[in-house]
Amino acid sequence: MLSRAATRTASQVARRGFHTTRPRMSSPYHYPEGPYSNLPFNPRSKWFGAGYWSFMATGFFLPFGIA
Repeated sequence: MLSRAATRTASQVARRGFHTTRPRMSSPYHYPEGPYSNLPFNPRSKWFGAGYWSFMATGFFLPFGIA
């Protein structure tokens, strides 16, 4: 009895259909997909490295300056 229930549960899990839906481009809540599309900055710009490291340096040295 127990083995029958275990195989039935395993077969139901194996049959579970995973699927994805097509993005609706007409929806106002759909955003562009893909790498770098969810970032609020452009990592491919010429000045990205300078801005990134200045932000990191400010975040690191500001607590020492405040203290």
